Amino acid sequence: MSTTSIVHLSDVQTRPRAFTIWEKCRHSSAHWLVECFAEFLGVFFYVYLGVGSQVGYIVSNILKLEGFGSLLQTGLGYFAGIVFAITTCSSTSGGHFNPAATVALVVFRGFPPLKAIRYIIAQILGSYVACLLVHVQWHDMIKESELALASANLLESTLFTSAGPAGAFAFYVLPGSNLARVFLNEFVTDTLLAMVIWGSLDPTSLVVPPSSAPWVIAMAFCSAIWGFSGPGLAANPARDLGGRFAALTIYGKAASGGKYAAIAALTAFPATIFGVLLYEIFLADSARVIPSAQREFMDAHHFHARNTARTLLSDTSKKKVDIVV
Repeated sequence: MSTTSIVHLSDVQTRPRAFTIWEKCRHSSAHWLVECFAEFLGVFFYVYLGVGSQVGYIVSNILKLEGFGSLLQTGLGYFAGIVFAITTCSSTSGGHFNPAATVALVVFRGFPPLKAIRYIIAQILGSYVACLLVHVQWHDMIKESELALASANLLESTLFTSAGPAGAFAFYVLPGSNLARVFLNEFVTDTLLAMVIWGSLDPTSLVVPPSSAPWVIAMAFCSAIWGFSGPGLAANPARDLGGRFAALTIYGKAASGGKYAAIAALTAFPATIFGVLLYEIFLADSARVIPSAQREFMDAHHFHARNTARTLLSDTSKKKVDIVV
């Protein structure tokens, strides 16, 4: 992409002055806030739509409501949430939306550790807020399902399981589950998800151009839900921790999840690093040619960053001149 073909939005569209003033602020002192908000919002999209579908599935099973929800619908809810998150927010923050992915970028791409901490906090907060909001919206039907379980003397044994209302917000396994097999299920699935994500973001990919990456990544996650959520699958520590904190807020300490909580919250970190390592060793190749769609994508980000830096430098020079005068 030559510099003569570069057209910035400001070249063809005049934004209100209030927005242009804000843009100068967000490109300098407030850039961290904007990036964290994008990570918060991306995870919010993912969790809000996924958990909303999950609540419908669980409640419909308890209340015997035909056609009100299904595992297919739940997977598609998370699918849509991921697509919306990436397409809406990734241009601002880079589109991590997963603490394990953020840590992998620190390890393999030199992402700043302090910035990573801010991202992870924003991601977990996005999940937490989404879960609490979904609970408020579904409150009446959740309470009705809890009353139905109580009348059948099943509330205590069902509430904090994947089939209970609390299971829509925090992850649980059935009593007596073999935690070693649950860990294996989580580790293998998260490893494969990491490889798909890393492959979708590989700039030498001929099969997955940037415009297709959101759909491929979303399909990987919903396929994992369809195939492996039964034994116990968190897949994203932000989804797990935010949902766990929400469940603790709603139901108290009983929602902690016991020993399984550590597996759900932590397994994705080593699994993601392992998956990326496998991809980098066996599948990545710097001798490959970068396709034109990938070059355009990379150039667009490069020229955006350069234009931002130039604007900030110009503003700084003007301030210096004003001070001298």
